[in-house]
Amino acid sequence: MNDLRKAAVDRKVVAVRVDLNVPTDDRGRITDDTRIVAALPTINHLRRSGAKVLLISHFGRPKGRPDPSMSLEPVARALEGYLDDPVAFAGDCIGPAVEETVANIDYGEVALLENVRFHPGETGNAPDFARALAEPAEKFVNDAFGAAHRSHASVVGLARLLPSYAGFLLASEIAALERVLNNPERPLAALVGGAKISSKIGVLRNLVERVDMLLLGGGMANTFLAANGLDMQASLVESSHLNDASEIQRRARESGCEIVLPTDGVMASGLAAGAETVVVAVDQVPEGWTMLDIGPATERLFHDRLRLARTIVWNGPMGMFEDRRFARGTERIARGVAASGAYSMIGGGDSVAAVKLLGIESEFDHISTGGGASLEMLEGKTLPGIAALG
Repeated sequence: MNDLRKAAVDRKVVAVRVDLNVPTDDRGRITDDTRIVAALPTINHLRRSGAKVLLISHFGRPKGRPDPSMSLEPVARALEGYLDDPVAFAGDCIGPAVEETVANIDYGEVALLENVRFHPGETGNAPDFARALAEPAEKFVNDAFGAAHRSHASVVGLARLLPSYAGFLLASEIAALERVLNNPERPLAALVGGAKISSKIGVLRNLVERVDMLLLGGGMANTFLAANGLDMQASLVESSHLNDASEIQRRARESGCEIVLPTDGVMASGLAAGAETVVVAVDQVPEGWTMLDIGPATERLFHDRLRLARTIVWNGPMGMFEDRRFARGTERIARGVAASGAYSMIGGGDSVAAVKLLGIESEFDHISTGGGASLEMLEGKTLPGIAALG
């Protein structure tokens, strides 16, 4: 990939694909600015280097037509505070609105274009739409790791039409994942949670060939426990994937990867606020009860393994952490990873949310901005947005 630091961008119009698909509350206020902050180094570098910076992003899922509730204009206003400068806003991402905006900003200034997904050509990677996006620009920078697994016009199409570069965020994400997958300091431990095994089968198959330890929590662990003959009662178990769980465990044994499963858990009689909870061994789940978090014995077991690791990659919570009754496992493991002394990388929105809730994000070496993209790289896939950069 071309080095952005060596790019001649002075007095050039540079289109920059960023990921400003930030969460907002019911009043449109941004509730998590991680992606905005992550985009600032590339934006500021281009400003200082004398470029006209045209930011391109999606926001929500407007299904290929304009939707005022998914306009990026409020994000433009918020971005002004981070840049301490005005940010022009174009009412469209192609055509006269963009031409006028480019003419009205000076070199070293920034404009944000309207939601690129207001056009059906974006997700369809339509050649004519990609050409329209490229028309006002002379160079292209992809800094949207969170969209790099999408074969969309603003991700792939633009890279094929203009001299292209990886932004600093994208480059750092690639470097972190390559460090974990291709050149880790061992032992390498992967900590994988979340609700379902079905969304991470490919990831797990790839990881057991690469890691020394695979620690499993969250709802997906139930399917592995059930595959090993345990009665998980009313716990989430994907019965159609029991064979996959068995196959992954077989692959792990053959490759010398230790799979570590929960030994106890927090069980609940239901999900209602007044439901009873109890901590018991995983082979003693009360009839009709549900396992919703790992238990203290599992926390200790996982901590013991994590203390041995020199590199840790974590994706997915250990339980239904959004409910405070079942958040302890995720919180304790987060603190354990932070205190391990290992190189640590976190991917996935729920894991990142848990770390932010605890206020310990600075204690991790790398926090990924792309859940789906990082999962696909962990699965061993080449991301279209990265491949298009050459």
